Amino acid sequence: MITVEEAEKIIQAELRDYGVEIMSFELTLGRVLAENIKADRDLPPFNRVTMDGVAVNYNAIENGVSSFHIKATQAAGDPPAEVHEADHCIEIMTGAALPSSVDTVIRYEDLEIRAGLASVLVSHNHIKKGQNIHFQGRDKKQHEIVAKSGQIISPAIISLVASVGETELRVKKLPRVVVISSGDELVEVEQTPLVYQIRRSNNYTVKAVLQQHGIEAAMLHIPDDPEITKKLIQQCLLNYDVILLSGGISMGKFDYIPKALEELNVQQLFHKVEQRPGKPLWFGKHENGVVVFAFPGNPVATFMCLHRYFLTWLQATLGLKPQVPVYAVLDRDFNFLPSLKYFLQVHLQVNESGQLTAIPIEGNGSGDFANLADTNAFMELPLEKNHFAKGEIYEVWMFKGLF
Repeated sequence: MITVEEAEKIIQAELRDYGVEIMSFELTLGRVLAENIKADRDLPPFNRVTMDGVAVNYNAIENGVSSFHIKATQAAGDPPAEVHEADHCIEIMTGAALPSSVDTVIRYEDLEIRAGLASVLVSHNHIKKGQNIHFQGRDKKQHEIVAKSGQIISPAIISLVASVGETELRVKKLPRVVVISSGDELVEVEQTPLVYQIRRSNNYTVKAVLQQHGIEAAMLHIPDDPEITKKLIQQCLLNYDVILLSGGISMGKFDYIPKALEELNVQQLFHKVEQRPGKPLWFGKHENGVVVFAFPGNPVATFMCLHRYFLTWLQATLGLKPQVPVYAVLDRDFNFLPSLKYFLQVHLQVNESGQLTAIPIEGNGSGDFANLADTNAFMELPLEKNHFAKGEIYEVWMFKGLF
């Protein structure tokens, strides 16, 4: 049995590069950008007006001109209109390209407009040359990078990509994943279980979490039959990059998965971790590069191991930087006696002092999946201690937002 830290190190040593693919930019939300995106022209591409009002030449303001004849009205998207007299101005709208003959925009709130004449209502000292203008190239110059490779594509990046005319993007390929449940006690969701059966839920939970990360996983179920177990896993080793198993890896008489993996030349890198829940966690790799995560069958254990180990592996595999650790203050005393690292289910909230606090939600063990609905994180408590006092600070692994 190994520590959580040792398990993490072993898993992180098995990163894979699944290459890149080209996609329409509209479909890349949440994917990992695999190229630098550069501006095809200056941003903004022209001196852009940022307030509705009138555009004047500042020299006229310096020379004491306070009333301007409106020569033309210019909307966003119109060709620039020019003025040639000091006491002339252009009535201009937000987003319009500033004409070259003017250099300052006075907003409507500081004007009175009557009969085609715009009179300035504020002191000339309150008007600054170049005000209310977003100057050409102020954000980025042509050919400068606007979005760097190796980051998750957000709505903001979609906006940037569209603004520079990129219709297709190179993104990191996602691994092909299959989620496998096992056990004769499990029946389909639409079935009515017998008194000694339960409906399958772990595989749907895992699939849903993966969907949040852009992965559409396949799902299979293995009955408690050693030959079928071996045959189905063998097929998955040929057709997928990652196998996520749930259940069938403990010491039970009908836990055939570890033996099947061994016979199929899947190298066991570790089995069992000093943690609760999830002590029976199994991890290995096949000679063809397929990695295998075998989670315990208890729902909370599967859920925790998926977030603590698989998702951190996935992020590293896709070239993302490690997430900044999040810490929270324990809201009340808590005791845990076994010498295991404990992943305590907690409800995180922000108190009136702005601290992130963790309220323990103990539940009834790793089979109490209903308890997950009332929590939003696991707090990682060190195995060197048994008593954890209110006010102590520990790392948390969030699986749901605060609000």
